[in-house]
Amino acid sequence: MSQGNSQSSNVKTTGHVWDGDLQELNNPLPAWWLWAFYVTIIFSVVYWVAYPAWPLGKGFTTGIATITYKNDKGVEKTTHWSTRALLMKDLQDAREKQKPYFDKVAATPYEEIAKNPELSNFVASAGKVLFSDNCAACHQSGGQGKMAFAPNLTDDDWIYGGTHDKIQASITNGRHGIMPAKGGADLNESEIESLANYVLSLSGETMDAAKVKAGDELFHGKGSCVACHGADAKGNKDIGSANLTDKIWLWADVPGAGSADKKVAAVKEVISSGLNKGVMPAQNGRLSADQIKLLTVYVHDVLGGGR
Repeated sequence: MSQGNSQSSNVKTTGHVWDGDLQELNNPLPAWWLWAFYVTIIFSVVYWVAYPAWPLGKGFTTGIATITYKNDKGVEKTTHWSTRALLMKDLQDAREKQKPYFDKVAATPYEEIAKNPELSNFVASAGKVLFSDNCAACHQSGGQGKMAFAPNLTDDDWIYGGTHDKIQASITNGRHGIMPAKGGADLNESEIESLANYVLSLSGETMDAAKVKAGDELFHGKGSCVACHGADAKGNKDIGSANLTDKIWLWADVPGAGSADKKVAAVKEVISSGLNKGVMPAQNGRLSADQIKLLTVYVHDVLGGGR
C-alpha cells in the first residue's frame, strides 16, 4: 500500500483505492521465485507417484520405483523402493566389491597373507567390521575380553591354542569348556581352601605354606586336578584346561581382588562350583568359510593374539 501522490507513475496499481487516495500497488513476485515454486510442486507430485508416500487404509501407496537385490540366500528379489531394500542393495554391492579380496584371502596360505600389503590392509579393514558385528559383543571392541565372561584375544594365552588353525577351529566349531565342581562330596571346605592356596602359589602368589603343601597333595591326588591340568599344572590345549602357572586369570578375578583372602575366595568359588559357562557359539552356520578365515587372520595378525 502507498499514498497515491508519492507513488511513482512507473509502478502499476490494482485499481483499488481507499480513503480517496490510498492505493494498492501491483508488485508481482520475481519470475525466478515463481518458477522455483512451480518446480517444487511438480517434484512433489513426481515423488508421491514414484516412492512410498500416502497412508492407504492399513497400508500405503508403494510408488512405482523398484529395487532389485539378492537376499541372504542368494535369491534375486525385486521390490518397491524402501530404505530397507536400499540397504540390502548397498550391502550386496559392497559384498560384490569385496568378493575378489575375499577370494584372494581364501586362496592364500596364512603365512603369506601377512607378507602381502594389499591383503593385509584388506584384512585390517574388513576384519574389523566382521569382528565388531560378530565378536565384539563378548570379546569387546579391541578384543581385550572381559573377566569371568570372555577371554582376552590380544595376548598369547590361549587355552585351546593360538595358531591360525586352532583359532579357525574355535571360530568354526565353537567351544564349550567345562570344569567339574569339586565342592560337597568330592572335597570339604578345608580341602578347597588348601587347594586354592596351592593354585595361587603356582602363579607366584605368597600363600600359607602349610595349606600350599596340603593343596599340592590334593592337586596330585584326591582332587584329581592333574587329569585335566597336568602334573605341571600347565594345562592341556586339547581339552581347553587352563595353565595355572602363569598370572593370567579369566574365571577367578584374582587381579581385581584387593587382599589375599579375597584372592583365595575367588579361586575357591571356581573350584567349589566348577564351570559350565565357557561357551563360544559355533559360527559355521552364521559366517561363510571365507569370512571365518578373514576373522582368523584378523585375530591372529591384527589383534596380535595367539601363537
